Amino acid sequence: MNAELIAVGSELLLGQIANTNAQFISEQLAELGINVFYHTVVGDNPDRLKQVISVAQVRSELIIFTGGLGPTKDDLTKETVAQCLGRSLVVDDTAMQKIEEYFKRLNREMTENNRRQAIVLEGSHVLSNDHGMAPGMVVENESHRYILMPGPPSEMKPMFLNEVKPYLLKDFNEPLHSRVLRFFGIGESVLETELMDLIDAQTNPTIAPLAKEGEVTLRLTAKHRDPLEATQLLDGMEAKIHSRVGEFLYGYGDGTTLPQVVFELLKDKEITVAAAESLTGGLFSQKLTDFPGASALFLGGIISYTNVVKRDVLGIGSSILADEGAVSEACAIAMAKRVAEQCHADLGISFTGVAGPSEEERHPIGTVFIGLCHGDAHFAQAFRFTGSRRAIRQRSVMHGFDLIRRYLLEKISL
Repeated sequence: MNAELIAVGSELLLGQIANTNAQFISEQLAELGINVFYHTVVGDNPDRLKQVISVAQVRSELIIFTGGLGPTKDDLTKETVAQCLGRSLVVDDTAMQKIEEYFKRLNREMTENNRRQAIVLEGSHVLSNDHGMAPGMVVENESHRYILMPGPPSEMKPMFLNEVKPYLLKDFNEPLHSRVLRFFGIGESVLETELMDLIDAQTNPTIAPLAKEGEVTLRLTAKHRDPLEATQLLDGMEAKIHSRVGEFLYGYGDGTTLPQVVFELLKDKEITVAAAESLTGGLFSQKLTDFPGASALFLGGIISYTNVVKRDVLGIGSSILADEGAVSEACAIAMAKRVAEQCHADLGISFTGVAGPSEEERHPIGTVFIGLCHGDAHFAQAFRFTGSRRAIRQRSVMHGFDLIRRYLLEKISL
């Protein structure tokens, strides 16, 4: 069964509120193994709503509406759906009694338009609204199922969980099991090229790439009634992916971040770190010290934003600054070594480069060197980033975390 979500409300089209209902319902339907192929938003206009319903009836068997069940004239969802299905509207006595009791309890006069909220489609299964007044409803015919729910999330979500989900579980129970793989250091297009044959042949599990700022995720989704069988399907697909691009895989799940992964690696390996930052201005240190317990592994940092500080505080030799320049591999290595020595840290990391707005030392904007030092071993890598000043700084820091991750996992040597 294919599902389609129709959100009704001009306020959604005007950008006054976000359609968070669609995200919530899609997540819930995915757990039940029900495919959602379309999201539609339509204003409070019966003619346009009829058109949307007509299109949805051709391509979807389960059509879920949110919004347009309230007491005002622009709440026309159930009236329009009734016309499309050739059904009458009737008063639900239970809903009417609940509305009347609500106004009595508040000692307020109930206006006539509030009675409209108790009207439902004839022959529908009425869904109780325990957090508002307008009930929802389910209507079935030979080819389709229609579910109508109120628009406010505070009313819609509990109605879906308490009423709609149990109703759907009676007929649909082949849940989807998902696993999110997080990659850094590889672009979406390159990742897709490496996995193209797997993506083209996908059936169960499916593979869905998604590019985010500075990284790429893959969502693997398996459909199976048995969770163990689903896990085996996901494990098999992940193993194929890992054999091709495993070095870029840094974590799992929607909430995992690269700095968090590196923090845990440093803690597990009991390695302390110090940072010398030029163009990043302390951003690396800030991200690392966001985690509770960071003082056990982050020993300190020096923001050597100028050559004077690089020379007089960090102790970078004048010959390096004069001959190689501040934006250079040699300077990055010297910065990482000196900050590790001065802070008595196991590992030193450094950032030097050009974030803009103009080139420096004949280096174009986006030129960045990141240095690592661990004992007698040292290393520096050059990067060329694009984007705004903020983006260059952010990308520099994230690549710094990734260099530490790769080194700790023995993906690179210093």
